[in-house]
Amino acid sequence: MKYETLPSFDRDFKKLLKRFKTLNEDFETLKQYHVETFHCMNIKGGDPVEIQYACGKNFKSYKIRKFACKSLPGRGKQSGLRVIYVYRQDKESVTFVEIYFKADKENEDKSRLNEFISKINNTNINFTGP
Repeated sequence: MKYETLPSFDRDFKKLLKRFKTLNEDFETLKQYHVETFHCMNIKGGDPVEIQYACGKNFKSYKIRKFACKSLPGRGKQSGLRVIYVYRQDKESVTFVEIYFKADKENEDKSRLNEFISKINNTNINFTGP
């Protein structure tokens, strides 16, 4: 599996890392146990959840809502951290689009996801979603 990040994701991650010191380690665990298990081993569970309005022929967008963070003890998988990514089946790659803390922000940035998907499709499609 090939992993990529958008520059905006890197900025978000860096800001959250100042608050949640274990985020690097937690994020590696997330990739291994959520992303790779789901896409490579085809083990379907409750997470990741497909974002219905942001899919295309060779890609799908997902949100991970159950992100365990050791810096938030007692919360387990209900840490409030969210990760948005796009999985491209044709290239077997994952591009991380956004990471945020639910206490700071209610939902994903749809315009950021739209912009990235438009680059994939080379079109100006806007997904408005629910």
